[in-house]
Amino acid sequence: MSNGSTFPPHRRLRGVLLAVLAAVVAAGVGGWLVWRASGGDGGPAHGAGPPAASRSPGGAGDHGAGGHPPDGKDSPAPGTAHGSLKGKVVLLDPGHNPHNRDHGREIARQVDIGNARKECDTTGTSTDDGYAEASFTLDVARRARTLLQREGARVVFTQDGDRRYGPCVDERAARGNEAHADAALSVHADGSAPGNRGFHVILPARVTAGPADNAAIVAPSRQLGERLAGRFLAVTGSAPSNYLGHGTGLDVRSDLGGLNLSTVPKVFIECGNMRDPKDAAQLTDAHWRQKAARGITEGITQFLTHR
Repeated sequence: MSNGSTFPPHRRLRGVLLAVLAAVVAAGVGGWLVWRASGGDGGPAHGAGPPAASRSPGGAGDHGAGGHPPDGKDSPAPGTAHGSLKGKVVLLDPGHNPHNRDHGREIARQVDIGNARKECDTTGTSTDDGYAEASFTLDVARRARTLLQREGARVVFTQDGDRRYGPCVDERAARGNEAHADAALSVHADGSAPGNRGFHVILPARVTAGPADNAAIVAPSRQLGERLAGRFLAVTGSAPSNYLGHGTGLDVRSDLGGLNLSTVPKVFIECGNMRDPKDAAQLTDAHWRQKAARGITEGITQFLTHR
């Protein structure tokens, strides 16, 4: 009989090696789970493919046509932290103006957008029951302002329902340029045909003509748009547009003064189609609009903290 273990030496060694291997595997799995819970590499929850250059049908004015619990306590986007936007400037441009309808002659005035001339502004669209796009954009922009300020950003508005009309599209671009905004976003809702559903983000095409020279901001604007589309999809649960962008939720245009004349990274978001009954039910729901504001905030935050 042996004075030590009853197992031969080679079996004792194999047991030790198996125990060490099990510990290494457990540690690796645990580390991976922590990495995933923190948002991985901080990238968008949903990758957006390359945008398709297309024109939104049936649009209005200067724009043309889930992952989180609803509302509740707003939390930072994955890979970010509260206060992460301290020192950043964000320009929010609520599309149109509730008073534009009373100033038809003023908003019809033509302005230079670089490669063309367009109306100063338009009235925007509305749902079938009369909920105006201008009211929607102000509400969502104000909600997003509150969330962005909570993250430490200085938020600049082009208008806050405090103007007789407008401002014109060239002035909207100038406001972001003058503020040296780190990111700029124009908030809209589309006015396309019923059955056309979903959101899309409009990216600037390169325009260097007349007073327009946005060449330097095309690439960062694309990055902003991709982050925004990913987080808007994750937070609201809304699908990307089914009528343009080939499922990416991204569109590229060269006919928008707000993008042509911008010298800071800027995109438009069409949060849904007001002329479609199913989209309209979301757009008129304050609960959903809060989610839209959170998606916007998270997209901007990820862009500004992961450039």
